[in-house]
Amino acid sequence: MAQDEVARAERVSHDLRRVMVDNQVRTFDVTDQRVLEAFYLIPRDKFLPANLQSLAYSDAQIALKPAEANAESRVLLPPMFLAKLMQGATIDINDRVLLVASATGYAAAILAELTTSVVALESDAAMSGTAAANLLALGLSNVTCVTGPLAKGYAEGAPYDLILVDGAVECNLDALFAQLAPKGRLLTIETMSSGATRRSGKATRFDNVGGEMSARALFDATVPVLPEFRDAPRFNF
Repeated sequence: MAQDEVARAERVSHDLRRVMVDNQVRTFDVTDQRVLEAFYLIPRDKFLPANLQSLAYSDAQIALKPAEANAESRVLLPPMFLAKLMQGATIDINDRVLLVASATGYAAAILAELTTSVVALESDAAMSGTAAANLLALGLSNVTCVTGPLAKGYAEGAPYDLILVDGAVECNLDALFAQLAPKGRLLTIETMSSGATRRSGKATRFDNVGGEMSARALFDATVPVLPEFRDAPRFNF
């Protein structure tokens, strides 16, 4: 691509990011200036394959991986959900953060602008490699990409001041809770069954208070459940 075309593409990306933040993120009651600036700064299109880049600044969740047996697709959360989760996390520059389900690295890049140390955990080795390459291309050197089972967390880097699960969960958070520092917090979207139809979810903040988890709902959000955090089917007789 010629240099002038690259410059034009960057201007377009910048303009689309501003529209995304002003029309989607701000209007969802995200007011934390540090979070807003990070979403302005990080180009979401760089974390999508070429065939999906035209969707980068939409308000929809974007499927990165098709649905598998007994599991929904892997997605990038809608920007407004991710931004409000991060606002609810009250991220400090000195926090040590574990991102669970890093996918192609977009949320890790945002976190890298908000704090000095991020561990990005992904169970899919190919996705983890893509995330590492994407982060390197943007010069973000304060993120360590690791591969492993999501529900087990990454004990080697614990304790964490913040754990952010980038997707919905139904159960299996105990190992992650055990990796929180005293006064640490975990944020995710908790999902529960809504009759025999669609599940409803709430973004939830868990705080480690003297070794006990205190939960507080933040806002309504329904997104796909991460396979490792899905509850076993129950049969009623």
